[in-house]
Amino acid sequence: MAHERLDAEWLRSWCEQTDAALARLMQPFQSRYGFEPGNNVVVLATEASHQATAALVELTPIASDLTTMYWVIDEVSLSDVENGYFVHPASLVADHFREYGTVRIDGEEPALVFASDGGGHLFALAGSGRVWRSTTASWFDQFDLAAASLQEFFEGLSQQISSQP
Repeated sequence: MAHERLDAEWLRSWCEQTDAALARLMQPFQSRYGFEPGNNVVVLATEASHQATAALVELTPIASDLTTMYWVIDEVSLSDVENGYFVHPASLVADHFREYGTVRIDGEEPALVFASDGGGHLFALAGSGRVWRSTTASWFDQFDLAAASLQEFFEGLSQQISSQP
């Protein structure tokens, strides 16, 4: 199933918009909830993260959208959005691949875990470009479709941020 590939410029724009939305969300956080917010940040890619991405690509074939993502973003931590969302850095994805391998999903190419939520659910990107979410906090249980593309996954994160009270 062909899909439109993730565009690096679109993702850079997403990063800028998300930074602004997080700043607005975090400003009244302590007065609203009575404690300081956790780490809510989009970390842009650096030379070191580019090297980690290159090492990941050497370790295992990864979807081109994941390469594009890691060329723009090192990691995302949204600890105070819903129960938390975390896009892992390429170095952690490589460590997890060495330990657990890819995720097997019926009718789908092997998928690589690249993110998680605060409940321990995992998000994996398959070669088709679709994003899958584990139904439990396990690498080995069922995964359900979470987004038709990585762009849709990031759009969903934006919706979660904007819907926060």
